[in-house]
Amino acid sequence: MSTLTTLLTSVREASRKLALLDGHTIDEVLRSVADAIGKQADYILAENGRDLAAMSPENPRYDRLQLTADRLQGIADDMRRVAELPSPIGRVLGETVRPNGMTIRKVSVPFGVVGIIYEARPNVTFDVFSLCLKSGNACVLKGGSEAHYSNMAIINVINSVLITFGIDTNTGVLLPNDRAVTSELLTAVGYVDMIIPRGSKGLIDYVRQNARVPVIETGAGVCHTYFDKAGDVTKGRDIIFNAKTRRVSVCNALDSVVVHRDRLADLPVLCAPLASKNVLIYADADAYDALSGAYPAELLCPATDDSYGTEFLDYKMSIKSVASLDEALAHISRYTSGHSECIVSEDAAACARFAREIDAACVYANVSTAFTDGGQFGFGAEIGISTQKLHARGPMALPELTTYKYIITGNGQIR
Repeated sequence: MSTLTTLLTSVREASRKLALLDGHTIDEVLRSVADAIGKQADYILAENGRDLAAMSPENPRYDRLQLTADRLQGIADDMRRVAELPSPIGRVLGETVRPNGMTIRKVSVPFGVVGIIYEARPNVTFDVFSLCLKSGNACVLKGGSEAHYSNMAIINVINSVLITFGIDTNTGVLLPNDRAVTSELLTAVGYVDMIIPRGSKGLIDYVRQNARVPVIETGAGVCHTYFDKAGDVTKGRDIIFNAKTRRVSVCNALDSVVVHRDRLADLPVLCAPLASKNVLIYADADAYDALSGAYPAELLCPATDDSYGTEFLDYKMSIKSVASLDEALAHISRYTSGHSECIVSEDAAACARFAREIDAACVYANVSTAFTDGGQFGFGAEIGISTQKLHARGPMALPELTTYKYIITGNGQIR
């Protein structure tokens, strides 16, 4: 038996013990971890600083890696919100009484052991732990080497609280930075019930192609905003600026603006705020002509085929001009990753058609794609944004970390 198999056996046993914890205790653990984040902030930030020192601030992943006092406070607040949410376990999802008198109930239950493979995002360690504990799951965390010290500090803080409550620390385990460990985790059938990758397209593709354990994809976010013929310029300007620049390194950030050709004259106004953030724009011929002389020349480039369907994770954006809503729908459908798509329009029929025909986890009308986030949806936190269609889609939180079983009761019925 390998070292990892021995560890996963212990995690499986810890997951069974979670069934013995009452909801009040779980909520108290989460509140205590939230309190510990504040008390141990200096320690966590110092360890995060060691990771940041090894990465160039120019790296698009630097922002994802960075923890700050404000971000830690937000993480703690999210954990308290998770504690306040109702338990997703034991919900009766359906109940029927058969003609023979037996009762069949469909009841929500934890998966058991959830594995998460993620890159330079130490906040994920806290988010995953809180959601898994609340939903009765043990978690196996495989973070990226870039966040090694941060993740170690976080798991130490979590374990100190678990020990105080007499809870098995194998409830949340951080695996070593070793590629061989990742490969073994992906094939740990019988020990891990589900794997969720969070990170780049390369990571997600690797997990999907090599896993024998069931996988829920949290895919790349190639996000579009279509400015319709009936779009409001002020709304469009603010939505584009917010979606592109709020945090460029996250999956809900805007990558491409699609604009109706009848509104090309409004492009300078729509894009003007982007210049303050030095956003590099790759524009097709018509959009380029509309922006020439109105947008900084050093930030304006002709678009190429590679400008579309790219998740930039940087201060970069493409623009595609179209002659109709039909063409906009076709373009977005070709390049979407199925994450988040937006239309800006005062035409209710156009908004309705966009919502109906765009195949994505989250479809917005006159709202920034920056809202694709578990916290913003009222879920407390998220374990990822699923872009697939089986089991879960969109921000995944407590309900998505459960499956169900049927409980049948009767009075001696036989068949």
